[in-house]
Amino acid sequence: MTNLQVLISQQQIQEKIEQIARQIDSDYAGKELTIVMVMKGAICLAADLIRKIHVSCEIEYVKASSYGHRGSQRGNLVLLGLEEMHIHHKHVLVVDDIFDSGSTLFQIMSQLQNKDPKSLKSLVLLNKKVPRQVSYHPDYVLFDIDNHFVVGYGLDYKERYRGLDGVYILRD
Repeated sequence: MTNLQVLISQQQIQEKIEQIARQIDSDYAGKELTIVMVMKGAICLAADLIRKIHVSCEIEYVKASSYGHRGSQRGNLVLLGLEEMHIHHKHVLVVDDIFDSGSTLFQIMSQLQNKDPKSLKSLVLLNKKVPRQVSYHPDYVLFDIDNHFVVGYGLDYKERYRGLDGVYILRD
């Protein structure tokens, strides 16, 4: 693991999740929340988040893939699971790992908006500080990061490194 450099520790992530959980509990007090995790990258964040929030919630998921085994080269975006999702008149929070180009989250949010939710917001672990072609921005961001290729805490490189407990910069 000599090609990995710690960017955000497990402790830093857990502290931010505690903070954001309190904010979500406040924002959705007395409401039923549907959390839509973007798989596979958001699995760690969603799992930790639902253990910290106190509002009643349902869990849904959408599978999004644009990298796959290409590693760091973006391919065509494929979204699976949205067609069966029933969120009409529900409060929905989409949980994703990283907001990079913004196109994945923008597409998901656009398609979910067409299903007439009562409210629709998004939460991301990481917001990469890069120029984007989309004007959309997540409602909740745990960390802003510079333009590094990162792995760990759900983020992968060719399906590796997801299980690391922090976020790491992957060096060539």
